Amino acid sequence: MSENLPSTPVTVTLESGPTGGGSIDDFELFYARRALDRFRTLLGRQGLLDLLAADMEEGNAFLRECALTSDGEFQAGTTVLTARGLTSGEFLDWMDGAFAGDDERPLLAAHPEHYVMGPDDIGARVVENIGPHVCSFYMGGWGTAAMAWADDADELLPESEYPRKKSSNLFLEDGTVVGRALIQFGDTAGGFTANLTVYLPTTCPKNVLDHHLRHYAVEFRNWIVAASETQA
Repeated sequence: MSENLPSTPVTVTLESGPTGGGSIDDFELFYARRALDRFRTLLGRQGLLDLLAADMEEGNAFLRECALTSDGEFQAGTTVLTARGLTSGEFLDWMDGAFAGDDERPLLAAHPEHYVMGPDDIGARVVENIGPHVCSFYMGGWGTAAMAWADDADELLPESEYPRKKSSNLFLEDGTVVGRALIQFGDTAGGFTANLTVYLPTTCPKNVLDHHLRHYAVEFRNWIVAASETQA
């Protein structure tokens, strides 16, 4: 499958038929999400890990090689989202609870390329796409010396405007650090702004970084919507 987003030279418009609102794209998204949920549920966590074992081995080899050839240097990219109708504290409370819980489904549902996501023995395990590569890595290191990089990051925003921050190393099972994440939140009059930065090794292709910025936009939008539904 091409890594470029598809162009649409032909326009098709829904004139009548289904009741209720929504476009054809909305219908397709609903059915795609329903199908994904069915397959994830039927396979289960271990079934997905077994199915993706070869892909994860290949993807992790890619990340490990990028980390090795980058010699500890990272490139950064940032996605910025604005939300209305929810505070950053309410959202982060929901996200912390989701990552600490036993039910992965709210986390997996946020993106089609989420396969496993939740607590594990050495950190929060994530199996998802990094660009075209299916990778298995862990997030963690909060409050440790390994996170000192976040205090000096060029992307660090003023505490007065973005008081809620989370930072993490992304590392493989053998401890190899293959990325970083710095997410910062500031409340606004009607909601909040999310400043979401990912760091990948400098030898990682630029299009892989760009795809992860799109990945951020999709997953955090959907997590924010899911969090808002619990406040109703």
